[in-house]
Amino acid sequence: MHFLRPLLRASSLNWIFLATALAVVTPRAAHAEALLVVEADTGKVLQADNATMPWYPASVTKIMTAYVTLKAVKEGRLSLDTLLTVSPVAASQSPSKMGFRPGIQVTVDNALKMMMVKSANDMAVVLAEGVGGSVDGFSAMMNQTAQKLGMTQTSYVNPNGLPADGQITSARDLAILARAVIRDLPEYEYFMHIPSIRYGRRVTQNFNKLIGRYPGADGFKTGFICASGYNLVASATRNGKRLIAVVLGASSGQARAVRAAQLLERGFGGNGLGWLKPALGTVDNLVPIDATPPNLREEMCNGKRKRPATDEDADVVATNGNASTGETAVTFFTAGLQPPMAKPSEMLAAAAEPSEPVPVYTGPTKTGTALIAAVAADAEQQTPAKRGKKSKMAAKKPAAAAPKTEAKAEAGAKPAKPAAVRHASARPEAAAKPAASAEKKPAASADRKPAAKPAAAADKPAPKPAKPKAAAKPKGENKPAG
Repeated sequence: MHFLRPLLRASSLNWIFLATALAVVTPRAAHAEALLVVEADTGKVLQADNATMPWYPASVTKIMTAYVTLKAVKEGRLSLDTLLTVSPVAASQSPSKMGFRPGIQVTVDNALKMMMVKSANDMAVVLAEGVGGSVDGFSAMMNQTAQKLGMTQTSYVNPNGLPADGQITSARDLAILARAVIRDLPEYEYFMHIPSIRYGRRVTQNFNKLIGRYPGADGFKTGFICASGYNLVASATRNGKRLIAVVLGASSGQARAVRAAQLLERGFGGNGLGWLKPALGTVDNLVPIDATPPNLREEMCNGKRKRPATDEDADVVATNGNASTGETAVTFFTAGLQPPMAKPSEMLAAAAEPSEPVPVYTGPTKTGTALIAAVAADAEQQTPAKRGKKSKMAAKKPAAAAPKTEAKAEAGAKPAKPAAVRHASARPEAAAKPAASAEKKPAASADRKPAAKPAAAADKPAPKPAKPKAAAKPKGENKPAG
């Protein structure tokens, strides 16, 4: 028996190492985040960490805004073609937003696409006022719907998730809401996974990094405010099985996507250790925690980590350089029990699968050549007038037609081509290229056209003032704030 002692000693050391690793990892993840994975059809809980801890929802609020709006469409109270008007209240919302002036009109269809892909706060208010008459009226509808669905930990004050006292939810309630969307609105569910939109010359990719990158990803919505951290409600389908993952309080947009992918991967693959876990029941039966939502403002938005005031505009990779904190030891332990998989961090760092961005536009519903003209008109309005020497210098630079962030995404995008028009009202596919997430001040100079100026002489000054040869190329859009 003495020859077995080294083996037993090594095995004991391995178990000690594992127990220590899990003891260190688990509380750290639980303290920073709320995590939940459920089966979409049955509601069975596969994993739950702080799942009933109250949390600030941020822009995942817009899932409920879309749900209430689309229920109204389904019930015939309005249609996707209904024109809604941007009010001064809507126009005054903080970014991220489209930035349309009061009086501009958009269809319900286009407002939904802009809200769900760009996380446009102004479009959420446009929908709220169009469906509920006012922000307060729509918020009451949201709260009634939440209670009807069994979201007992949720209360809404506004339709977009901007910071407000009383705007609270939980991972449990968000999973219940995601299940309701899948169950009640299957014909409109494509709004939850549009890869990207094109407004005029600007392309914006969905902030949910799983779309077009994680196999089978098919929903829902991201959110960020300083107090909440980075939130994500995600879903994916594999071999006929659909799972919903909720991540609240992640350290960055990349970290929340990686965490959600890890949760989904574990839920799909299993690890052969289900017998070690007690049954967690269904999501509806999770017991709520009576507590105050954690406020992550100091952690997320202190001086060392500059963040946008709200939402998604400045996605930052986890500062510790390891977006998968808490997964290493578990993955190591289960490596021999399941097939190897691509690391979620590598998977989500890749470019999204190519597809045509879905065109969105202002004004009534249009198709065919009318849609092409509308997209071109919106692109023309995005071209600001030149201003003095800066514009003259910008005209000399061939790549100055767009801000740096958009130049990387589009490399001088042009108005949507007829191929994109086919996707305007149909179920969208994956995004063509990663696009800039930051929104500029909207078409502030929409009513102004670039003024022509004389072109500079190439070699020597002309003896007489030269006639204008060609209009200088207009300077690109204003650089994004922050």
